[in-house]
Amino acid sequence: MSVYGNKADIPTTRIIPKKKKDLIKTIIDQRQLIILILPFMALVLVFNYLPIWGWIMAFQHYVPGKGISGSQFVGIANFIEAFTDDNFINSIKNTLLTSILKITTGFLSAITLAVMLNEVRSIAFKRTVQTISYLPYFVSWVVAVNIVYMALSPADGIVNILLTKSGLVKDPVPFMGEPKYFYWVVALSNLAAMTGIDPELYEAASIDGAGRLRRIFAVTLPCITATIKILLVLNIGNLMNAGFEQVYLLSNPSNISASRTIDVYIYTYALRSGRLSYGTAIGIFNSTIAITLIMISNYISKKIDGYGIF
Repeated sequence: MSVYGNKADIPTTRIIPKKKKDLIKTIIDQRQLIILILPFMALVLVFNYLPIWGWIMAFQHYVPGKGISGSQFVGIANFIEAFTDDNFINSIKNTLLTSILKITTGFLSAITLAVMLNEVRSIAFKRTVQTISYLPYFVSWVVAVNIVYMALSPADGIVNILLTKSGLVKDPVPFMGEPKYFYWVVALSNLAAMTGIDPELYEAASIDGAGRLRRIFAVTLPCITATIKILLVLNIGNLMNAGFEQVYLLSNPSNISASRTIDVYIYTYALRSGRLSYGTAIGIFNSTIAITLIMISNYISKKIDGYGIF
């Protein structure tokens, strides 16, 4: 017989699973860091997640005076209206074309610029170019767009002067007046603000005895493949976001058929006319597509070599 008599008298010890022990130990060890990030977590919760509650408006005929609780429920009527509007379909096409050109030109130019800077021997020149290339981040699009308009002016723009003087064109080209030029104007004017890869990543990529081109393709580019893929996944997630401020400021009645992106459409056809429910419905569609694109591209990236953003 057991010295404890009945089995019920045997003392028991609760065994905590190893994973749970590790989690508790990690929380205790990093308690100071956790306390530091709490204000930022609260900020994200208040300004990024709580507003999602307002998505209810997309399924209502929202009236500000009545609020969400008092507005009429209309189901998916706002979504049906959007997808039967030719202007909205046109805005999707314009957004995709503009974003693809911006990602292609901007992404490739960022990598090319970084690789070229890596091959420059003069440290002073390299640092100067790095500084200049980052300056556009601190310049408002209002200023940048005015510069673009002046440079592309048919009357006295520097681009048209060079084209006519060199004999490439007979008459000045109205770049800002014809829709067919708009996509390229947006993409190329965006280059100045695209230096997404830190050129310092390349400084440790040189190998003695190999030529420059060989180092670039055999060492430099493979070394930053993970970084390139992560940036590409993030850029694909922004495929439905062509950039409101830049596109809106570059748009005018002459090129509206090309400059009417989704963001411009929401502002013009929804917010300015007070149709908040309609604008919310389009915003939900845009966000859903963006999340889906990120999930798909991240899944493909991880399947290829295990690297992803999450």
